[in-house]
Amino acid sequence: MRKIKKGDEIVVTAGKDKGKRGTILRVVDDKRIVVENVNIAKKHQKPNPNLGVAGGIVNIEMPLAVSNVMLFNPATGKGDRVGFKILEDGRKVRFFKSNDEVVDS
Repeated sequence: MRKIKKGDEIVVTAGKDKGKRGTILRVVDDKRIVVENVNIAKKHQKPNPNLGVAGGIVNIEMPLAVSNVMLFNPATGKGDRVGFKILEDGRKVRFFKSNDEVVDS
């Protein structure tokens, strides 16, 4: 089980986009994630008529290090650290370290 998953809302804690919030679009590997509207780069794209792709300069989201983000805690309105605990029914869940609130339901 990972501390950060696809679909989680996060806050960027370091880098050029520090303070921005976004949703995780995909997890590249254990150390990198792609976040919606964060770490935008311009890519010069060649046209591909077979696929119907127009050429030009396009904006794409680049991967971001997992160490530079924190899970957003709606109760506090800030980024928060995440831990794991096992509930009475045997499920392993994530929880916010600041207020012991369970992230997964």
